[in-house]
Amino acid sequence: MSAVGDKVATGALPLRRAAYHPLRLLRVARLILLHLLLIIAALVVIFPVYYAIVVSTHTFQEVFSYPPKLLPGDALLANYAAAWRKVGMGRLLLNSTGISLLVPLGKIVFSVLAAFAFTYFRGFRARGFFFVLILITHMLPLPVRIVPTYQLMQRLGWINTYTALTVPFFASATGTLLFRQFFLTVPASLSEAARIDGAGPLRFLLQILLPLSRNNLAALFMVEFVYMWNQYLWPLIVTTSHEMRVVQIGIKMLVATDAQAEWNVIMAGVMMAMLPPLVVLLLLQRSFVQSISLGQEK
Repeated sequence: MSAVGDKVATGALPLRRAAYHPLRLLRVARLILLHLLLIIAALVVIFPVYYAIVVSTHTFQEVFSYPPKLLPGDALLANYAAAWRKVGMGRLLLNSTGISLLVPLGKIVFSVLAAFAFTYFRGFRARGFFFVLILITHMLPLPVRIVPTYQLMQRLGWINTYTALTVPFFASATGTLLFRQFFLTVPASLSEAARIDGAGPLRFLLQILLPLSRNNLAALFMVEFVYMWNQYLWPLIVTTSHEMRVVQIGIKMLVATDAQAEWNVIMAGVMMAMLPPLVVLLLLQRSFVQSISLGQEK
């Protein structure tokens, strides 16, 4: 038998023709185009961060040279040491980290308790009315009510304290809504079974609902951590001493107002300010994505 006859007999020739089918080639071309677009989009997003890293490693003269240098320089340690020393970056990072950890934990506690009451305390007939009131507060962000909030902090004697930096952020309409909607998806038979087994409301919340809500807990913690880390206006208003400042104010202090800004030192400070949120994002990324996936499936 000839070679062509052998291929026809073994089925290799029809398979090769199928590989060059126009529809298959079209799908491959679309896949390649999609990957190219994704790569270009990723480069567009990543390039400003990469350039900031590169600038933080150059000297003052190299930053303003032309054409711009796109490879790292030799002044990395000098720039980061200068940024650390100029504004006392260690204290600022410590303040921002403490506030950004405490506020999400407080929001989670209050949001979970409120959502639990709105979902399972059915004897509370006005719960729908109060839930709407809580949602209305979502339309009033802190900058809108900043003057009365500051006056309240002043009357309480909390100005220039960690209490003033954290307590006004503990209530969260978003967190209450998030957990209430999740609790509504939990089968009612689960709470009835827990009640039959003798579990009280607090035990049902701690041992059953919270383990089921771990993805939502992680997602809310990550979002609120980044939100608090980026706070600038409220800490600037409510604090009066350098020891109480946060890292965002430190970045602003690095920008000289009466002389040419040292962008290499400023970018070094920005890179240090980026690290804690980046670590939190990497640690909780999987839980955050899973919470979004579960929400879409439901």
